[in-house]
Amino acid sequence: MARIWVFNGPNLNLLGLREPEHYGSHTLAEINQEILRIANEADVKTEFRQTNHEGVLIDWIQALTPADFLILNPGAWTHTSYAIRDAISAVKVPALEVHLSNIHAREAFRTNSVIAPVCIGQISGLGAESYELAMRYAVAYQGKRGRQ
Repeated sequence: MARIWVFNGPNLNLLGLREPEHYGSHTLAEINQEILRIANEADVKTEFRQTNHEGVLIDWIQALTPADFLILNPGAWTHTSYAIRDAISAVKVPALEVHLSNIHAREAFRTNSVIAPVCIGQISGLGAESYELAMRYAVAYQGKRGRQ
């Protein structure tokens, strides 16, 4: 069975403490619990990872298979990491970029994503619900692939 992976980049381990006016009051563990509830309802396997080290994230992406699905919040690497972009492109795993805040309504340096062009979509600005919607989409996407 394919897995839906949820990878989180730098500083997301500080959710609930870090700038709640932008990122909300939910912790990463609380967000993961809600994602897991949705996955269990759909009887799909999901795993969660968070790192503050770019090379670690790249290694995780390179270990994915085309049967997998990636929900990715690259954090600040959204705007700078061509290496993460290239890893997603190379493994040909469907990926959905997720952000708690609306990156397009924030500081100018946050408005551009170098990751989005190699993803099937982007959800941003809906707080913790961004992840929930991403998981619902991933479940539906995996279901469509399974019927092909």
